[in-house]
Amino acid sequence: MQNADQNNTPRRERPVDPVAYISSFSRLGCRVSDLSRIRSLLAALGDPQNDLRFIHIAGTNGKGSIAQMFSEVLSRAGYRTGLFTSPYIISFYDRIRLNNQNVPESDLASLLSAVSPIIESHPLRDSFSQFEITQAAAFVWFKQQNCDIVILEAGLGGLLDSTNVISSPLVSVIGSIGLDHTAILGDTVEKIAFQKAGIIKPGRPCVLSAGNPPEAVRVFRRQAAEKESLLNIPNLQLCRVSEAGISGSRFTYRGKEYSTAMPGLHQVSNALSVIDALRLIAEELPVSQENIRMGIAAARIPGRVEIISDDPLTVLDGSHNPDGMNALAGFLKGLGSRTVRAVIGMHTDKDASDAVSKLVPLVTRFYPVSGFSDRDIPAPELADIITRAGGQAEISDKEITALVSGLSEQFPEDVLLICGSLYLVSYMKTAKNQQ
Repeated sequence: MQNADQNNTPRRERPVDPVAYISSFSRLGCRVSDLSRIRSLLAALGDPQNDLRFIHIAGTNGKGSIAQMFSEVLSRAGYRTGLFTSPYIISFYDRIRLNNQNVPESDLASLLSAVSPIIESHPLRDSFSQFEITQAAAFVWFKQQNCDIVILEAGLGGLLDSTNVISSPLVSVIGSIGLDHTAILGDTVEKIAFQKAGIIKPGRPCVLSAGNPPEAVRVFRRQAAEKESLLNIPNLQLCRVSEAGISGSRFTYRGKEYSTAMPGLHQVSNALSVIDALRLIAEELPVSQENIRMGIAAARIPGRVEIISDDPLTVLDGSHNPDGMNALAGFLKGLGSRTVRAVIGMHTDKDASDAVSKLVPLVTRFYPVSGFSDRDIPAPELADIITRAGGQAEISDKEITALVSGLSEQFPEDVLLICGSLYLVSYMKTAKNQQ
């Protein structure tokens, strides 16, 4: 069997373009009913995942923030910490990181040059998704980099997600559960919870974020019991929030003081999951209290209630499902009586009506946009959805960044919100970097 170790795999003379090569695969790949496809791919590459330790994260919302908190904490503790997330926000290379630094393009180009002959000769080559190829490349790179721990964020669901190929994570962590990707994961909270619970592994602990619906908690308790996994849910009675605002929150938990840089009480809940998970694996992955405190305080993610300007107050948020919009709405409520104007764009695979309804009571006027993705809802159609939900919508013929600049100048006293899709966040971030 061929493997992907640097010394054993023939290299091409000219490195491949990583983004172009991965884009040559199907976005979603052929539908799966088990994990045999990703197993066969990783086996051809030498099963790099077997030489790595993982913290596995799933959830409808919160998993990206949880992953970043772990990465900040463990990097500060001196561990070589890999991080695999999706989707990317600014650059494709955001998705694969070591100690909070993107994989160098040259590293990924050389790696894919080495492993692409193996991939191209694989009998299932045309079935693989872009996500699977990216994940496989990440695992090989993390092994090459001698990672002590890899923070692994599931892509979609859990049970049949390709990341679930790992056999025994140190701990599984599951964020909030809500309705999203219902066509794939199921149309009830119970069905979605069952899919997410698929990352629970026999004999390994699992942390479930506090505040989940009772019907979801029942599913997780049942699955954890069947797998003899210790299920931990952070105890909210042990948490006291002393401050919550646009610059983050301060709180105590289990008698220790912490703060978050990312605003919103949902980030406190995410932090509790990280704290309890690290407590459960303290013998296998010891971390000081100071590292935990500093890491949680430092964690930031683009597009998660991100304040990109103070004058006027401009907030960038990629929430796109009801739970995410609820979290965003909670932040907006904390702004009091300030007028909020929202530039909003959403994808066709999201329940735009339900998501928008969360914001209608808090937003004075919406400015629907499209053109930031090949799967976005046309602006006039999104305007109709907003109107039917009781909101005020105004369509502009300006390019998105020009619209944002114009609104900032026209309404300097108002809050400007840019929201609805991580792809819109990426569009705005990329445009800003090009200025």
